[in-house]
Amino acid sequence: MAMLPQRARGRDRRDGRERPATRPAASRLRRAAALLALSVAALVSAGCSRRPPDGTPDGAVRELVARLRQLHGDPADAKAVFDLLSRRGRDNLASRAQRYSAATGKAISPEAMITPSRFLLRFEPQRYAAQISGAHALVEVAGLLPGERVQVPCVYEDTGWRVDLALPALPPVQKRPGSDL
Repeated sequence: MAMLPQRARGRDRRDGRERPATRPAASRLRRAAALLALSVAALVSAGCSRRPPDGTPDGAVRELVARLRQLHGDPADAKAVFDLLSRRGRDNLASRAQRYSAATGKAISPEAMITPSRFLLRFEPQRYAAQISGAHALVEVAGLLPGERVQVPCVYEDTGWRVDLALPALPPVQKRPGSDL
């Protein structure tokens, strides 16, 4: 019998213990499957880590425009638009809803104050560019023509960027002379 080097016979040179010459095929297959599964999971989680629409000021404005386009009287769509507004805008709409409810006797939610008939795009937005300064931002929305530009203010609140639409202040409630209301 020919003398083989210790490594070929399955012995480890350092401690003298025998080691298997090759791993069983099933063990190698399990390890390869586990590595493949981890790789796929890493790729899937990287693909799913897209920023939410309100993660950037321009994303919030883009999402608001898209949601306003979808608004056709559905309360769920109105709620989605309402959620993208700043606290100041939501409070203004809540005051308007409260005043409407008091005047008509019919309760109305603040998001129902956003009506599709009041929304009209002046131009088709092509580009969005944000200038951020702390918790405030101005998003310039540009169309195809040079005069098609508007700046939309945004503010960072709680968990994301909100569109800070400047709604006109409500005038004081007028009372009839001699009434206690």
